[in-house]
Amino acid sequence: MTADQLAVSAPSTSPRPAAAPTLRIRALMLGDRINASGLELGTLVSSTPAAFRVHAGLAVIFRYGVVVLIGLLPSEEKVLIDGLKPRVIGEFSPYEEETAQAQLCNDENAEAIQPGGPICLAKFSDDRLLLVADALAKSTSLARDERRVAAVFDVIEPFARELAERGRTPRRRRAILQLIGNALLVQQRVAGRVAVAEKPDVLWEKPELDRLYARLEDEYELKERLDTLERKLSAVSETANALTDIIDTQRSLRLEIAVVVLILIEVAIGCIQIWSGTH
Repeated sequence: MTADQLAVSAPSTSPRPAAAPTLRIRALMLGDRINASGLELGTLVSSTPAAFRVHAGLAVIFRYGVVVLIGLLPSEEKVLIDGLKPRVIGEFSPYEEETAQAQLCNDENAEAIQPGGPICLAKFSDDRLLLVADALAKSTSLARDERRVAAVFDVIEPFARELAERGRTPRRRRAILQLIGNALLVQQRVAGRVAVAEKPDVLWEKPELDRLYARLEDEYELKERLDTLERKLSAVSETANALTDIIDTQRSLRLEIAVVVLILIEVAIGCIQIWSGTH
């Protein structure tokens, strides 16, 4: 066998490129709110939202009930969540959860989010990880609100069907008022505490990261989901208010009929008394 043949048949010993480092990111919605006042989990990285360096990872706590855990082991996550439970107001069971993977791309121009794939970051800096945490936390909160609104639609549908098929309105005014209350609660969460449409505070100090956050918004469709949710909430409120108005009108009509009947009875009794007195 010639040297050329040996060169062709020899196995390649060139080293394979090392896989890019990755971080596991997990967002959990623990309840309606988390009281982060005076919380000490480790080295403080950010105050708004409250973010702490925990072991080799990062824990970001949002006041609207979401905690985002970045680069922590499952055992470390469990200890941290158990420690937060006393601070959770209106704890959920089960928790709302979303996960993602962040991957190092070593090039700021290559920062992108592949559909269903990892989030490519130029470096695992605190500022970038806070942006990812913000987007993932908002997405997790929106997911729960979307389910709540869908449940309200499931309740409204029988009311609307009964009105369409039988021309009758439901008499359960309390149930309709509860629907309005649920819609108002979701509106208050989305517009007030979560503030999906608002950009995170870190962009005020790092405006150069605005393009990365815009990509995160597109990946999780935050604006589109918010618009859809607000349209559904408006439909719920309008439908519930219309049903309530119809019920109130029917009650007023029945009350007026009862008053007329009582007046007629009183007139009849008076006529009978007059007729009896004349005889």
